[in-house]
Amino acid sequence: MPKRVVFTPDALDEEFGQQILRRVEAHGLEVELLKSNRITNLRGADTAETYRRAKSTLAVVKAPPSALRLQPTPPSADWQMNLAEGCPAHCQYCYLAGSLSGPPVVRVFANLPQLLENTTQCEQPGRLTSFEVSCYTDVLGIEHLTGSLAECIRYYGQREGARLRFVSKYDHVDSLLCLPHHGHTRARFSLNAEPVVRRLEAGTASLEARLQALRRLALPVAEGGGGYPIGVVLAPIMPIPDWQQHYTHLLDRLAATLDFDCDLTVEFISHRFTPGSKDVLLQWYPNTSLDFDEATRAVKRNKFGGHKYVYQPDDMRTLKEWFYQEWQRRFPQAPIKYWT
Repeated sequence: MPKRVVFTPDALDEEFGQQILRRVEAHGLEVELLKSNRITNLRGADTAETYRRAKSTLAVVKAPPSALRLQPTPPSADWQMNLAEGCPAHCQYCYLAGSLSGPPVVRVFANLPQLLENTTQCEQPGRLTSFEVSCYTDVLGIEHLTGSLAECIRYYGQREGARLRFVSKYDHVDSLLCLPHHGHTRARFSLNAEPVVRRLEAGTASLEARLQALRRLALPVAEGGGGYPIGVVLAPIMPIPDWQQHYTHLLDRLAATLDFDCDLTVEFISHRFTPGSKDVLLQWYPNTSLDFDEATRAVKRNKFGGHKYVYQPDDMRTLKEWFYQEWQRRFPQAPIKYWT
């Protein structure tokens, strides 16, 4: 629950923004109606106070026109469609650090129906087009306040040529179980070894809670589940001490949880960071135990001139071979989407 909820005038002009207002008020949260579309009072005396203020603020705004120009987001999906920007979790490796400008406030878009309708221009006849809504937020972490994910699921449930994808570290799935998704939404959960979850993923659901939420979404409707296609995003993979033991335990727990036939995929993402994200994360989490030693990493450059630090080729190869073998041994029918 946020400590501060603000609405801009533009957001309140939207019917969906009014729906969010009613949901927020139903939770007993005090609402601040801003006089302009600029969000103020986010910065504190220092970085730590600014972080705390922003992370505990939910701002309902109208997405800018730039949000209508969709960006490709391979290998996760064809396109990203953001229903919000900013995340309520406190993961010390946060991939949003350095990607979003300003204090890390959670901005929810009140013109979501317009954003959804806009995605039709990206659909291509004769092929399925996928849309990822979790690039810049954790959709389940804010769903009880916004209803935005349910809106997306209903919308894509009606579209034959489009598919929706989301990923979460939370477990609030009750409101999703009876939605008419028609198999068009793949519900994925971010999982990791227990020490990583406990040490680096503050403010999120426990590993066991995520596993049980994944099971509930995957179970057939006749058995009280949601009947969704599901997925695991194993990220960020790290060669922590005794990593094989910890990740073996994770995969065994997953196999025990999904002890029935289901439509399952996996995505493997190794830990990486950019110079910009490192600087931001060390300001947010100055006492982190996360390994940011650039000297032990390889540099991976992109076509725009930027670069990130990834594991050395030999280390990456060892990790990839182990995870592919262990996954295929337990889940031979569940395709591996990619390793990165």
